[in-house]
Amino acid sequence: MTMKKDVLQVLQQFSSFPLHESMLERPTHTHLGDLALPCFPFAKELRKSPVVIAEELAKAIHHPLILKAQAVAGYVNIFVNRSVMTDSLLQTIHNQSTTYGSNHNGNGGVVTIDLSSPNIAKPFSMGHLRSTVIGNSIALLLEKNGFKTIKINYIGDWGTQFGKLLTAYRKWGNEQEVQQAPIQTLLKLYIRFHEEAEQDDSLNDEGRAAFKALEDRDTEALALWKWFKSESLKEFQRIYDLLGITFDSYNGEAYYNDKMKPVVNELADKGLLVESDGALVVEIGGDMPPCLIKKSDGATLYATRDLTAAIDRKETYDFVKSLYVVGNEQSLHFTQVKKVLSKMGYEWADTIEHIPFGLILKDGKKMSTRKGKIVLLEEVLNDAIALAQKNIEEKNPHLSNKEATAQAIGVGAILFSDLKQHRKHDIEFDLATMLQTEGETGPYVQYAYARARSVLRKKEASDSFVVDEVNDFEWEIVKLLEQFPHITRQAAHHLDPSIVAKYAVNLAQAFNAFYGNVHVLSDVAHKEYRIVLVASVAKVLKEALRLLGMQAPEEM
Repeated sequence: MTMKKDVLQVLQQFSSFPLHESMLERPTHTHLGDLALPCFPFAKELRKSPVVIAEELAKAIHHPLILKAQAVAGYVNIFVNRSVMTDSLLQTIHNQSTTYGSNHNGNGGVVTIDLSSPNIAKPFSMGHLRSTVIGNSIALLLEKNGFKTIKINYIGDWGTQFGKLLTAYRKWGNEQEVQQAPIQTLLKLYIRFHEEAEQDDSLNDEGRAAFKALEDRDTEALALWKWFKSESLKEFQRIYDLLGITFDSYNGEAYYNDKMKPVVNELADKGLLVESDGALVVEIGGDMPPCLIKKSDGATLYATRDLTAAIDRKETYDFVKSLYVVGNEQSLHFTQVKKVLSKMGYEWADTIEHIPFGLILKDGKKMSTRKGKIVLLEEVLNDAIALAQKNIEEKNPHLSNKEATAQAIGVGAILFSDLKQHRKHDIEFDLATMLQTEGETGPYVQYAYARARSVLRKKEASDSFVVDEVNDFEWEIVKLLEQFPHITRQAAHHLDPSIVAKYAVNLAQAFNAFYGNVHVLSDVAHKEYRIVLVASVAKVLKEALRLLGMQAPEEM
């Protein structure tokens, strides 16, 4: 049962004019009803004032689902029969359980999602957090809506930065230091390269030459590159294990090294390549700069690789949509890639979509690995877990599974602090704010779930219950539970996990208000129904957290 759809069907029985769901509004104030129908759009056709239309319709409505209908200033304010609505909804949630809020809109269509994509030989920074967790949550939302997702971790294992790193290692590197602390040592070398290059520009030429040698499969360069990659992937896996995130493919940039030449040839055969200052480009047209395909020294560029990857993914997965969860600053790049694919005659180019997100800032500035201003995600996750464990030791020292619970809370706090923001917004990194246990935080929502579960451990929900009255605290919960299928549809449609995060906070707040004001177990007359209500809250909160990539601890 969905309130809007069912009320609409009732109203249509008494209306002489066609109605649709989008006409119904949710009043801001409860004294104005649960839903409202503005009658202004019908005035011209019916040649009556909206006030008269509303009055006539309100008088005509008589139905078990509608407690009362009031005409107020051209609106019909609908007060739903709480008991009928609540009984039907709780039966639905009880029967559907974890599938409540799911649909088959995607019809099994494949969506590829390019996400995370950290760079080899660099630490997994907080800057990669957003792509990783936003992309993972979008995948979960699309699956909830009937799509099949392929999560691709397009590892940054190729590019001019490796020429710089190879140059830095050869000049200043020490094999023993790299063996003892691979990522940290390589990061120092990378930072030193940029510091030295500011004083000596010839280093940049050396870096470019070193990368060209890597492209030409120089034996020594390849051996170093494979070593850097192996050590990096081990570190990345520790992060993904903490976040609870898996991937379907780790095909990175280097995977396409031997696949780009046919694409460049195809561009040439179709007459799309133009020479510009020795480089090969595709003219996009309009005010947009040309798309660089090959540099004057013959080295390939990101666009060449992304064109190749897009074609390969279409051939491999036959996707209905291909998403790239990459920062705002790459918008031009993906617009160019789509336009080049269109010029190549690929009609599916329109199914490619860039999912941009804002930066994580430190002191108002973009994080960077070049000059050392970087916050490492693994350190932040471990700090959060340690603080969560400290809180558990102080507040609930006899809790079982303390370590697992601390990890769920600590990691969840960081995920939620990111996902509650609209993805396009920049976020100022502030660990203290991320770890707050009150307000709109992950631990707040998790605690509401744990509280619900503590009630259910005392009395399990029954298959048989009667709803004879619904108080205001219960009704606020019911109205939110009823919206969950709409929330999951909207979040998937807009590719916006923050819709689910905000909903989870609202449901947790409504439940906490109910818990603090209503006797769940001691009121014998309403106990069975209220237990089912609590069970429904627990199911929906747990599913909302899952869609955000978070765990729901049974106790906290």
